[in-house]
Amino acid sequence: MEAALAIAIGIVFGSGIWLILRPRSFQVLTGLMLMSYAVNLFIFAMGRLSVDRPPLTPAGTPPDPALLADPVPQALVLTAIVIGFATTALYLVVMIGARGLTGTDHVDGEEPGE
Repeated sequence: MEAALAIAIGIVFGSGIWLILRPRSFQVLTGLMLMSYAVNLFIFAMGRLSVDRPPLTPAGTPPDPALLADPVPQALVLTAIVIGFATTALYLVVMIGARGLTGTDHVDGEEPGE
């Protein structure tokens, strides 16, 4: 399963790199989003995923780290999702404004062949 997850993360990240190299701003934005999703999956997977383990100590029980899940990767990924959503919204607004000013969504502002 680890190999399948590693290959999936690599494919998503590679697709993001390929889209960043495209000439349209929407494709660049989609590539950045794919790369952030791949990094989030990587961080989450490195947190030693476990089933039926709480991230916090239940009330009234002595803390035993062996019985708990690591809450740090979960917190990092949740924070990254929120920040990624906000930056994606900002990029969309900037992209729409640039399209209105230049009349094209090409990254350098000129259509090829002009």
